[in-house]
Amino acid sequence: MEKRKKRLGHHPQQMPSDMMQSTATPVPEHESGLLRLLSTRRFAPFFWTQFFGAFNDNVFKNALMLMIAFQAGQRLSMASDVVINLAAGLFILPFFLFSATAGQIADKMEKSLLIRRIKIMEIAIMAFAGCAFWTGSLVALLGLLFLMGAQSAFFGPVKYSIMPEHLKPEEIVGGNALVEMGTFISILLGTLCGGVLIQMKDGSAVTGVVLVGVALAGWLASRMIPATTIHVPHLTVRWNLFRETLRTIGYARRERPVFLSILGISWFWLLGAAYLTQLPNFTRTVLAGGESVVTLLLTLFSIGVGVGSLLCERLSDKKVELGLVPLGSIGLSLFGIDLFWACRFPGSEDLLSLTQFLVVSGSIRLMIDFVMIGVFGGLYIVPLFAMVQMRTRPEERARVIAANNIINALFMVLSSLAGAVIIGVAGVSIPVFFLLLALANVAVAVYIYSLVPEFAMRFLVWMITHTMYRFHHRDLDRIPDKGPAVLVCNHVSYMDALLIIGACRRPVRFVIYEPIYRIFLLNFIFRAARAIPIASQRTNPAGLKVAFDEISKALEAGEVVCIFPEGQLTQDGHVAGFKPGIERIIRRNPVPVVPMALKGLWGSFFSHKNGHAMTRLPQRFWSRVELVAGPPVAPAYVAADDLREKVMALRQDKR
Repeated sequence: MEKRKKRLGHHPQQMPSDMMQSTATPVPEHESGLLRLLSTRRFAPFFWTQFFGAFNDNVFKNALMLMIAFQAGQRLSMASDVVINLAAGLFILPFFLFSATAGQIADKMEKSLLIRRIKIMEIAIMAFAGCAFWTGSLVALLGLLFLMGAQSAFFGPVKYSIMPEHLKPEEIVGGNALVEMGTFISILLGTLCGGVLIQMKDGSAVTGVVLVGVALAGWLASRMIPATTIHVPHLTVRWNLFRETLRTIGYARRERPVFLSILGISWFWLLGAAYLTQLPNFTRTVLAGGESVVTLLLTLFSIGVGVGSLLCERLSDKKVELGLVPLGSIGLSLFGIDLFWACRFPGSEDLLSLTQFLVVSGSIRLMIDFVMIGVFGGLYIVPLFAMVQMRTRPEERARVIAANNIINALFMVLSSLAGAVIIGVAGVSIPVFFLLLALANVAVAVYIYSLVPEFAMRFLVWMITHTMYRFHHRDLDRIPDKGPAVLVCNHVSYMDALLIIGACRRPVRFVIYEPIYRIFLLNFIFRAARAIPIASQRTNPAGLKVAFDEISKALEAGEVVCIFPEGQLTQDGHVAGFKPGIERIIRRNPVPVVPMALKGLWGSFFSHKNGHAMTRLPQRFWSRVELVAGPPVAPAYVAADDLREKVMALRQDKR
């Protein structure tokens, strides 16, 4: 009796202090939201450092491209097209040569110090570039372009590996969204400014001054980036470029979902490079538009990516929501296909100005296509970057991101080759090339999602939970960020597990009653989520033992397991008695237990109100549903009856 009183007493319901330290800390209100994130020292200096760097890269590249276009013939005795392609190759070559080394150094060193040293390199390169612009030395500028590529190759691994060091798990998606938005906006602004500056009176000198000034601004911002943990201080940096490149890609291939995410990211850059590379000729030959129309379409695409990135943070509810990746793929393909049909423009002897283009029939549709390709690109790319960051070990994260940069560079080269062969050699028109890209995107998406069903599963869960319900949740930060835990929840409908999957930041393995596990469509979701089917002692005692063994293995591996201790869906809307299986689980694996309650599902199409679920027409749409979590309970104080009382208190009177 004494032991029972101790378990059911009031004060033992809270976890000991050492247990509580393992749970996630609620985000203070003043630190939540993207704008607030931009005001924190943990993120803002890094954001502006990378923004200024991307801006400077594109000012330099576009100014150089214009110089090549107008002066290559006189200064180098080579065709401008040849020199432009040479310049593109010189910028991308360092990503193949130095990314493996850069990843090793980023894992070995303190990252904020490394960023400052890289920015000092940028200042030096831009100072020489200013002199080269002033003297008009294209040879020197091409060499400096190679050095700028090398500087970017060294910055890439530290750029994405430092964010998980300073951001909370719930801020990772928002941080990536801001970085992707900032990168594309800086690319746009840098491209525009590079063209404007170099064409000014004394444009070469002005361009040089701007390049050095922006590099100094980036260095000053980098000085405020907080220090990070050194994860592998004794790592030996190996300099064999070919061998280390293969070894670096090997780090990425250890986790199959991570490697396929990298392939997905690289495919996006292939698509983006293909669209942007063909944009000038597409505008001139297909749309009969001038340079101002090229600028407009580039602006619309960049704004679209920025909007999509920010929208991703909102739609994902501050967690890595892989369900948005298939949504992004679908949008990229649909609007890519529509772009092909939107290219039916009347011919024109003279190139259209911006105002003339805007009044041409069909121009609005085409502009919408470019914006939406960018929007769905943002929805596609941000969760993939966040997944790579979150699912790689901190001591290998920079090298995995270096592998991402290598493969990105390879895909961008393939994009250029594909454009040259399909358009230049085969004679395919640019609109048809865009159509082929959209169709290829469908094939690539189907292939990747068939290899990793988690993407498709999360997409189905996201669609169901965001179209059928107004779903809200609170206090889910009480689920530990790391380590094993058991979630217990009331069981109201067939949608319960899907709602919890969609709400929880960590992957959750569900213990599902076998008849529910076998339901069509739900079975695909449960299998992809690695749910554990369980039978009753009466019908399948051997299967019951297998289920408990699998639960134990999952907890020993540090996973989160969710069970519905009632053992079946409620028949009357009330919380039925909890089976003693939860106590059996905790005796075998003493881990914290987090009680949770679902509210508002009783009476839905998937509940047993007024008869068996799913046997009548739905009568409620877009109903408000809530999931709330309570404080974790230490394993020493876990009792089925006590947990039921906690769940009922969380549920209150709302069924």
